[in-house]
Amino acid sequence: MSLLSKAVEGWDPAPVSVTGVVDPWPGEAFARALDLPTRLAPGDPLPPMWHWFHLLDHPSRSDLGEDGHPAEGAFLPPVPDRRRMFAGARVRWHAPIRIGDEVTRDSSLERVEVKRGRSGEMVFVTVRSRFRRGEEVLLVEDQDVVYRSQPSGDRRPTRGGSPQRPASLAGEVLAGTDEGPPPGTTRVVLDTDPTLLFRVSALTYNTHRIHYDLPYCTDVEGYPGLVVHGPLLALLLMEIPRTAHPDRMVESFAFRLHSPVFSGQRVIADGHAVDGDELVLSASAEGGPTSISASAVFAP
Repeated sequence: MSLLSKAVEGWDPAPVSVTGVVDPWPGEAFARALDLPTRLAPGDPLPPMWHWFHLLDHPSRSDLGEDGHPAEGAFLPPVPDRRRMFAGARVRWHAPIRIGDEVTRDSSLERVEVKRGRSGEMVFVTVRSRFRRGEEVLLVEDQDVVYRSQPSGDRRPTRGGSPQRPASLAGEVLAGTDEGPPPGTTRVVLDTDPTLLFRVSALTYNTHRIHYDLPYCTDVEGYPGLVVHGPLLALLLMEIPRTAHPDRMVESFAFRLHSPVFSGQRVIADGHAVDGDELVLSASAEGGPTSISASAVFAP
């Protein structure tokens, strides 16, 4: 039996439930971070994926491990020299979450698998969360997180960063410019910098040091620069259906992360319709390989 297989053998964490009221402040704070003209009032539906700013875990400082995550947690596998990477998610909405709702999130371990990739063995953990208002299920989300065992200072085969730019966001439907997307494609561009990463970490109570601690990021985890949050890339993609199709409700969203983006790189996100109800979405650092690919399906 391999090291990681032995580490997770018999690991069976108990389900976790948390309840809270959906407040407008986190969503509006995220909108300010990206210069979005968004206001949220009681009864307004949360934009798709903005539930990530609510019902957050808040571990004590004394419970944190070397990487900034809790040393132990409900769905953190007992992997030695644990390094964490968000891999993707699948979300299906049954009804909107609204400002002022009292919502409960029930989370449980859906699957754990040990696989071997180019960089060695990895543990794939899938956690399923159901968000409900009373007994009404509002959305179901499956999150995939990858863990590997990596001693401090080992280098990763990652792409280098680029000069810093102030963070900003702009979107438009392009009509086919030089090296641009084809007609009818919606493009959203985001310039990243450490300030943006700090604000996103604060809004999501994400203490993973790869997003704000440069010496740790480079010397311990072996990245060439601060890592842009994978969830931020997913949220950026969801600005495409939200702004280009404001009158349509997204029924499902699935995405996979492929390669990291580093602070200072410009992120370019594109989306185009493949039929009346589906958008194909992707984003990457300017001039780099695809960092995230996704699909969003509208309710009929």
